[in-house]
Amino acid sequence: MASSSEGSGDALLPDFPRGPLQAYRARASFSWKELALFLEGEDMLRLKKTIFSALEDDPLFARPGGGDLPMEKYRELNFLRCRWVFEHDLLRVEDMLQSPLKVRALVNCLGMYDWSLAAKFFLHMLVFGSAIYNSGSERHFKYIPKIFNMEIFGCFALTELSHGTNTKAIRTTAHYDPTTEEFIIHSPDFEAAKFWVGNMGKTATHAVVFAQLHTPGGGCHGLHAFVVQIRDPKTLLPMPGVMVGDIGKKLGQNGLDNGFAMFHQVRIPRQDLLNRAGDVTPEGTYVTPFKDDRQRFGMSLASLSSSRVSIVGMSVVNLKLAVSIAIRFSATRRQFGPTDEEEIPVLEYQMQQWRLLPYLAAAYALDHFSKSLFLDLAELQQGWLGKDTSARQAELGREIHALASASKPLASWTAQRGIQECREACGGHGYLAMNRLGHLRDDNDPNCTYEGDNNVLLQQTSNYLLSLLTRRTQGGAHCKSPLKTVDFLEAYPDILGQRFEVPSLEDCLDSSVPLAAYEWLVCYLLRESDQKLNQEKRSGSNDFEARNNCQVYYCRSLALAFLELTVVRRFHEHTHQPSVPPPLRAVLRRLSALYGLWSLSQHTALLYRGGYFSGEQAGKMIETAILDLCSQLKDDAVALVDVIAPPDFVLDSPIGRADGELYKNLWGTILQEGKVLERASWWPQFSANKPVIGSSKSKL
Repeated sequence: MASSSEGSGDALLPDFPRGPLQAYRARASFSWKELALFLEGEDMLRLKKTIFSALEDDPLFARPGGGDLPMEKYRELNFLRCRWVFEHDLLRVEDMLQSPLKVRALVNCLGMYDWSLAAKFFLHMLVFGSAIYNSGSERHFKYIPKIFNMEIFGCFALTELSHGTNTKAIRTTAHYDPTTEEFIIHSPDFEAAKFWVGNMGKTATHAVVFAQLHTPGGGCHGLHAFVVQIRDPKTLLPMPGVMVGDIGKKLGQNGLDNGFAMFHQVRIPRQDLLNRAGDVTPEGTYVTPFKDDRQRFGMSLASLSSSRVSIVGMSVVNLKLAVSIAIRFSATRRQFGPTDEEEIPVLEYQMQQWRLLPYLAAAYALDHFSKSLFLDLAELQQGWLGKDTSARQAELGREIHALASASKPLASWTAQRGIQECREACGGHGYLAMNRLGHLRDDNDPNCTYEGDNNVLLQQTSNYLLSLLTRRTQGGAHCKSPLKTVDFLEAYPDILGQRFEVPSLEDCLDSSVPLAAYEWLVCYLLRESDQKLNQEKRSGSNDFEARNNCQVYYCRSLALAFLELTVVRRFHEHTHQPSVPPPLRAVLRRLSALYGLWSLSQHTALLYRGGYFSGEQAGKMIETAILDLCSQLKDDAVALVDVIAPPDFVLDSPIGRADGELYKNLWGTILQEGKVLERASWWPQFSANKPVIGSSKSKL
């Protein structure tokens, strides 16, 4: 299918090699190049192509054949690759400041190649660097050029051995000494050791260390961030008073050196307190621009929201890679057929479509949401830097905190389930390490844990929603927010009275149907959670106990449903906007409807229990609509993957290559890695004097 935009896209998006996937590409209802240009824009596509080509053209990034590298060699190579990224200036500083989405694109492109590399780069520049830039002031800007030229190398030290998610209980201390104008950083015992800190194991020279700030007279002012040098940049030996090391091998991302550190009375200058949230005068007086301690605490941990939003994008990338591999495999793998002589691609089977295509739709929907939330966060950070103290800025911060706290669980869990489904959908070939699905599963797994345990984070979102309901019922406050994610709650009583009324299957094939159902579901779960919370309090539970007893089946479900609603709404609005080119409208709206209905179907029991659904027809219509949309999207699946899949060198999966030569690529990789005619190194010691196979004394 030709289009006017393809001319500009041909150079950026060359045609794929002809092969077994050509039949599906020919049947697509749209131009994959036109969709790529619409979703990304020419400038972003050019940046991605530049990054991917630069990686492929440099021998430093050559894929090692014959299995995994030893961990120490892998970490050395990963550091050299990270240094290469900075030296080659893939994204200029001015571009980063002018277009935040380009920063996101750079990290995600590196992650598509190897998450150990992306994490190392991300933690140094965007977590360590952003913490200094956003939480500090002009006196700290001296560190910024040193970060970009890697004169220093950074990490973000919040988590401790005995505390992670409960950040208020962090035990590292920073006592101010006015006689020398220094802070004394100290770990009271080994349980207070900073732990799991990325880059700290081998390579970090400096850390943003979170500690409880104490001033003379015994006053503790809570958690604050400090810049602390932990190693000599020239020798990488620990600084006096610092015990630092590596925590060892992990389940994945072993190119990243996660480490620990303990501090014994380490003195740092007063000026190395990152002072946007609070400062200490030379005499020892604590000052802060925030009247509310909760606001100050939120500001001091603002970088966590940034990390959580970034993890959403990382999870989506993993899901994109997995569905790209599985769908290309499914379009070329033939098994069984209507006759013994004719085998058909497994993608033709309804079961395979039902297993994979909802995750393809999820990759598109969550990717759009991730981009939009990233831009929302950029707006919030601009307000902080401009010292905006307005009520809107404060409310925007609360709203983004709630969204980030639920979006990380939704995205990381969706990717986790999707990667596993893709692995199984590729059968035995999916279990081969060379096809990368196992590595994707292991590398995605920590997204469910770091920067806050998923189940604990969801409480932040449900608490936000419950507070809005309390303000509405007790004080008559309007349920409105800067990003309009909760504005629908203005109609809370009316929405609870609505019921599922869709006259036909055809009417069900639009994302407006799950959108309306999700609004009811969130209102229902909000009412149920509020009633459960009040019931617990009336029965004598204190606030801590009451909230703890409301999570399972209530608040946890509320937070996830609210975030799913937000994703469905944003993707629905995106796919139904007038600017969508006519040739792309049908396929994008099918993706939107499939994601919405598939997500909603996981709440069928609640929809019936609350009375939104009644009779068997409602549930059957949702199921039939999902299968119908899968069937409609089947012929578009390969083209949809072509839009989101990176080049073969980056995807690094023989069964997922763009030419579709499934068996040639598999066999060629086996030959290339030297698996053929290879004798076991241990065999001669057994076979020198006697036969081993069949021997009753064999220990094999």
